[in-house]
Amino acid sequence: LFATVIEQGTITAAASAVNLSLAAASARLRALEDCTGTRLLNRSKTGTSPTDAGRALVRHANRVLAELESLHVDMASFGEGLRGTVRLLCNTAAMSEALPGAIGRFLLANPDVDVDLQERSSDAVIDALRRGVADVGIVADYVDTSGLHAQPWLEDRLVALLPETWRRGRRCSIAFGELLEHPFVGLARDSGLSRFLAAQASRSGRIPRHRVCLASFDAIAQVVAAGVGPAVMPASAAARHGGSGTHIVALSDAWARRKLLICMTPQGGELSSVRALADALSSTPAT
Repeated sequence: LFATVIEQGTITAAASAVNLSLAAASARLRALEDCTGTRLLNRSKTGTSPTDAGRALVRHANRVLAELESLHVDMASFGEGLRGTVRLLCNTAAMSEALPGAIGRFLLANPDVDVDLQERSSDAVIDALRRGVADVGIVADYVDTSGLHAQPWLEDRLVALLPETWRRGRRCSIAFGELLEHPFVGLARDSGLSRFLAAQASRSGRIPRHRVCLASFDAIAQVVAAGVGPAVMPASAAARHGGSGTHIVALSDAWARRKLLICMTPQGGELSSVRALADALSSTPAT
């Protein structure tokens, strides 16, 4: 419960996540503070944050939970009923492109291991790994991975998908700053890719304006084809979904050419289930 409070940011959200009433969750947290003899949480109207003691506790708690999951995996071969779960966080490009097939093959080969998969921005994935609330992370290579085990995975090139009516001559590339002159078609603003693009725009003091936010690259491509505006997406997604009514142009910005990295903590690498997932992902053919 305490680890979930730190992850969710509020006691209310954590109580719901672990199927407890708010009153029961609050009572357990107070009992935990009584047991440790110190205040573990700073409580406010906007949520909760850990005290120094709370941060120390959650580091140990996450290690204990990870070891328990590893125990479940190791014991699964000796009996029925015990399962393991690996917590995998990834950015938008991984979630929508290469990851689903790789995860499917891993789950088929490891029937006693489940995967808790969530999308986050690359910065948020790194933060979760360092806080111990994720086992494996897939991030773009612009983030600082010091202190983590990181290995290259796949190329992740971002491109502009433009309406066919925008085609002017044989243009090979376009700058992101030029696209910012127009309203975008994009993913939800809290998606990892949208957060990344907003951060790039903010470097020039600008904010991307969206005509509409959609749930998938396929839906985005259809709206772009209607002539509404440009979109930025992984090259593989643009090649698959872009068709009649659209054309693909490379982004000239250096940050558009990235590599995806598979990351885990040194402690996570010692857990059999975590290592098995990382090995399965690293064997995915490059695209």
